[in-house]
Amino acid sequence: MATPLNLSVADSALLTKSLPLGLLRTAVQSEAAHDGITPELLAELRMLARTPGLLVACNYGGTLCAAEGVSTETLPLGSAAVALRALAALPNTHTAVISGRSLRDLAAVSRLPAEVHLVGSHGAEFDMTYAYSISMATEAVLQQAATALNESIGFEKGISIERKPVAVAIHTRPATPAVVARVTREAHQIAREVGLFFIVDGSVLDLSIVEPSKDAALEHLRTQLGASAALFAGDADSDELAIATLRGPDLGLHVGDGETKARHRLPDPQSFAKVLAILFELRRAWLFGEDAVGLERHSMIGNGTSTALLTPEAKICWMSHPLPDSGSLFAHILGGDPAGHFSVEPVKASKVLGQRYVDNTMIVETRWADVTVTDYLEPAPDGITSLVRVLSGTGSARIVFAPRPDYANAPFNMEIRGEELHVVGTSDPIILFAPGVSFTVTSDGKHGTATAEVSLAYGPIVMNLRCGDTEPTTPDPAGELARRAAVAHQSRQWVRGLELPDMKPSLVRRSALVLKALVHEPTGAVLAAPTTSLPEGIGGTRNWDYRYCWLRDGSMTVNALVDLGSTEEADGFLRWLGRILENAPGPEWLHPLYSVTGSPLSTEAIIESLPGYAGSRPVRIGNAADHQVQLDVFGPIAELIQTLSRRRGTLPDEHWQLMEQMASAVLARWHEPDHGIWEARRAPRHHIYTKVMCWVTLDRAMHTAVRFRRPIGAEWEETANTIRSEVLREGWDDSASSYTVAYDSPDLDAAVLHIGLSGLLDVRDQRFLDTVTAVERELRVGPTVFRYRYDDGLPGLEGGFHICTTWLIEAYLAVGRLDDALELFNQLVALFGPTGLLPEEFDPGTETHLGNHPQAYSHLGFIRCAQLLDRYLDSVDEE
Repeated sequence: MATPLNLSVADSALLTKSLPLGLLRTAVQSEAAHDGITPELLAELRMLARTPGLLVACNYGGTLCAAEGVSTETLPLGSAAVALRALAALPNTHTAVISGRSLRDLAAVSRLPAEVHLVGSHGAEFDMTYAYSISMATEAVLQQAATALNESIGFEKGISIERKPVAVAIHTRPATPAVVARVTREAHQIAREVGLFFIVDGSVLDLSIVEPSKDAALEHLRTQLGASAALFAGDADSDELAIATLRGPDLGLHVGDGETKARHRLPDPQSFAKVLAILFELRRAWLFGEDAVGLERHSMIGNGTSTALLTPEAKICWMSHPLPDSGSLFAHILGGDPAGHFSVEPVKASKVLGQRYVDNTMIVETRWADVTVTDYLEPAPDGITSLVRVLSGTGSARIVFAPRPDYANAPFNMEIRGEELHVVGTSDPIILFAPGVSFTVTSDGKHGTATAEVSLAYGPIVMNLRCGDTEPTTPDPAGELARRAAVAHQSRQWVRGLELPDMKPSLVRRSALVLKALVHEPTGAVLAAPTTSLPEGIGGTRNWDYRYCWLRDGSMTVNALVDLGSTEEADGFLRWLGRILENAPGPEWLHPLYSVTGSPLSTEAIIESLPGYAGSRPVRIGNAADHQVQLDVFGPIAELIQTLSRRRGTLPDEHWQLMEQMASAVLARWHEPDHGIWEARRAPRHHIYTKVMCWVTLDRAMHTAVRFRRPIGAEWEETANTIRSEVLREGWDDSASSYTVAYDSPDLDAAVLHIGLSGLLDVRDQRFLDTVTAVERELRVGPTVFRYRYDDGLPGLEGGFHICTTWLIEAYLAVGRLDDALELFNQLVALFGPTGLLPEEFDPGTETHLGNHPQAYSHLGFIRCAQLLDRYLDSVDEE
């Protein structure tokens, strides 16, 4: 992952030379004793690199360079200067030099770039104007001191005297120890006589009008820059003042000999330059991600209660417990190894040969030449997560179990108890059963990590991670095959009941299994996606939490499954919705989304300790869209009830009651502006898609009433006609030659395709044909379709939305453009990940997959397109 640094080729080469690729691995070996970079220091650097706001500050002479004095030999080490500049270029990272030199001398001699904050005169000088504020009386005292020093010690060999804005400095580096001792006594005496502070700063003696204040300067920089942690390195007595202020995650370093309060000592500036380079690499990796795996290459496992994501190398990189929106146990996808993972790999390094789902299941196999890992989540009582990992083959495997509860914010211990590995100190019990595995546990002081190597030559190894089991019993490894077979049988039996189209049946089957896994069976709610904060733009801030049930998304998901012949998910969802309505003040006051338990969401929060996928921050927990007004949600619910009743030929009273409630909600609020389907964080508008869905609610309610001989509401037909007339009149924009996002707006929005797809406007009407052309012209780029191009009040860019692509495919078919529909459909098929999964978006410019993964919208849209193409082609063949 490239970093947003503007380093020259020479600078980059110098930094690379100072930090070879293998330095982090070798720093704790033989060289470490010489350069002071101990395992303990590396551990603290890793922790420091992951702080939200970092300040790296140091002294100048003796810390950044080996010499003291006024000559150009005191230039900082090249590698140190580059590392300081590189650190300063990182987001939320600041660097500073706090020196005893005057600010003018420090700036001239160091030649450090403007990104590095410079503070002179032992912490007193923050800008050049300070020197001009000195009174004539003070100036006279400094002149008196300079005269006395010249007369008393000016003749000593190796001594030079320098006039600074706030001090008189004596440079003693070339002098002999005897001369230095004599000069120090004389200078101290003169300082007392004239009333100046006497400061020993390495080989420089200062008679200063200001007291040493590097501690105050460091605190001032912290506050000014908003730093949450600081590193300070120094070699002089005055640096100890700053080191004494360090606390919490801060890190102090002493360079060279002498007494110090710092926990770590480095032998020389060269070693400090290496530390700066290491810190830069660690922080860059934390901020931008190390070799971020393409989102589409992740596979999901699920069991109707829990979900988890795997990398192509069989690393469990995301899992939460006990609910989908609970804190994570593994969050590697959002923060690398420090955020938690559960990894398996061959001891003998080799490339992964492939990863696949076992046919018609959510069981994933990852295979190397001599190691195979089989992963699945098995059914477990509500509130318990049970992950099974089976290692088989002829080679040896390395296991790393590194849970990090609550987004890596909860400290814990880890204990080995026979064949069980217990995570101790968490709110829920977490136990890894691993018969035949001998783990070694290490800790960084906050979190434990268990590692082991196992030979598979004597048979498979079965590991079962159980979370929330208060009275666990060790599973019988010999019975694992039977348990796995039961999981596979249940999945395959469900798949056999589906009515699959002839168009891409294997991908439709996989998409159906994904949607099924997003259904939270204990409650009936449906996740929009199993993940949070996977970015809509790499490095951007459009990172949202999708681990909730949107009324719109949930209705559309189970509707897609009904279309495939599976209705139990729709029943569960409607029961869930019914329970919510029992506690709502009225159907018109439904929230756009809820947790799977049916409760409203808590306030949207940010997890500062996680850098996000590929450095895309912030990582958000919760979703502020919960507080928005979204009046389109009633339409998809009405369509679901209509589709379900048609398939079954029956309409239960409770479903009809829900239909009436949706119609009642539309009558109460259809005329209001809202935030729309895309949840723009700006003022409400009269969105066309919302009005269309309000019409859909009443239209589907009337058709269902006629079909099943239910009473039609008194105002349904009149209101539906009013909405339709208003939309057709107010939604058209002559300048765009299209229906647009909202009344009185020329901006296009892919969602307005529903004006024809819903039946509100005849698809043969020229206005709909023109709208399809406008969306195609303005919003389609290659294989994807963007939602819109207007300013939505949020910073950053995003990719094209797969569901918008499926809407355009559907529109092509509706207007008879079969070839265009097939072309775009095949382009969409080419974007599926290697195991058949799709995230939310695709950036055609960088060919990057974006958004939370896998996304229900993407898969349900694909299923509908495959079905429509299948029917369209069948009808053409019949003709």
